[in-house]
Amino acid sequence: MTRLHDLSLTAQLDLLRDGDLAPRELTAHYLDRIDRHRALGAFAEVTPDAALTRSSSLERPARGSLWGVPLADKDLVARAGVPTRYGSRSRADHVPTASDPLARALDDAGAVNVGKTSTSEFGLTGFTEPLIHDPARDPWRPAAGAGGSSGGAAVAVAAGLLPAAVGSDGGGSIRIPSATVGVVGLKPSRGRLPIGSGFDSPDGLSVTGPIARSAEDAGCLLDALVGLAPFPYATIAPGTGPFADAARRDPGRLRIGTTTVSPWDDAEHIVLDADARSGFETAAAGLADAGHDVDDAGWHPRGYPELFRVLWRASAARIPLTEADAALVEPLTAWLVDEGRRLSALDLLEGLTAARAFERRTIEDFARFDAVLTPALAQAPQPVGAYAGHSPERTFAMQVEYAPYSSFVNVAGLPALTLPVTTDAAGHPVSVQLIGRPGGEATLLSLAAQLERRRGPLPHPPSWYA
Repeated sequence: MTRLHDLSLTAQLDLLRDGDLAPRELTAHYLDRIDRHRALGAFAEVTPDAALTRSSSLERPARGSLWGVPLADKDLVARAGVPTRYGSRSRADHVPTASDPLARALDDAGAVNVGKTSTSEFGLTGFTEPLIHDPARDPWRPAAGAGGSSGGAAVAVAAGLLPAAVGSDGGGSIRIPSATVGVVGLKPSRGRLPIGSGFDSPDGLSVTGPIARSAEDAGCLLDALVGLAPFPYATIAPGTGPFADAARRDPGRLRIGTTTVSPWDDAEHIVLDADARSGFETAAAGLADAGHDVDDAGWHPRGYPELFRVLWRASAARIPLTEADAALVEPLTAWLVDEGRRLSALDLLEGLTAARAFERRTIEDFARFDAVLTPALAQAPQPVGAYAGHSPERTFAMQVEYAPYSSFVNVAGLPALTLPVTTDAAGHPVSVQLIGRPGGEATLLSLAAQLERRRGPLPHPPSWYA
């Protein structure tokens, strides 16, 4: 029997718009699933009463691109009247009186908010195991973590607790958890979206983006995100949607670069495990069999680790922590904030200058390709608690060893998409990453959908069926 969460986001939207499905029925279905799967740690806060009230009061005709769709805020997005803790014990009692622009815009688009998906403390790490609440767990292997920082959002999508989710990605925070749990995660180009554009901070790293179960659903949610508000900045991302249509089109014959090189190779101990390599090779072969010209990218990045460490420490320095807060935050957060506040203005300017030079070089290096294929992750999902008990420096290095292919894409401002292409011996999805040209989201979605068709359906995690 087909249940509502078995349907794609696009199918659910069609039923809602045609009047064959009521928003309250769909919302109640997902609230029931969220309640039954709390052990996965996908949610930091659930607001069932408010969600059911809103879903019952949405007026027809259906207005808004997400009319009636249950969604959740990442716990970095303030929503008036709802506890917003930023994954931190230092914000345990924080209830904002005003909503952030993204929360307001999703409401205007007709979405039904059901609560907050869990995140790492202030979104600073690539794992979602904040001390303030239970960790986000890989629904395939609950003893393993889900990646981060949008770990709760990725778990919610993979386990069928939401039809799709909105995350944010400043160094891989959409793509790392999506790849960990086997769903599609899309980091848009810098400047693609009106809210979460990447232009809201000096480093230009963090952008908003979709997490979904298919390329088509990711394109559908991207279309909605693009249309949420007027653009407050000039965009550098050319091209237009609709992006859902791109996932339905044949991409034609394209030139695809491939690389297993990461910009961290000379600074950290990066080892690509056998399953990650097999997934990468499977995707490369699939693209070649589909008629694309697939060649080694011959990429040799330099000078990256130093500049990213400066940018990441500087981003942490802006977190408003008092002396009392400092006693409550996690050791890695405290270290990053302290290190960031030790940076001089010259350190920051040199880091930003190096980042822009890296961006130009990377775009030039990749310019002869329509897309570049890399592994998504270098290692299998790590056990819950694997990052605990180490020095901050070692914890940072372990995250790089797990996901060395993510953060450089943020620095370069390019779009990137992760998707599962095969499974390991135990049936766990293994993902790859496709990186596009500036504004190349449509090409990535078209290629991803082509790989999905060649791959065929993948199983869902056990929690899907419960």
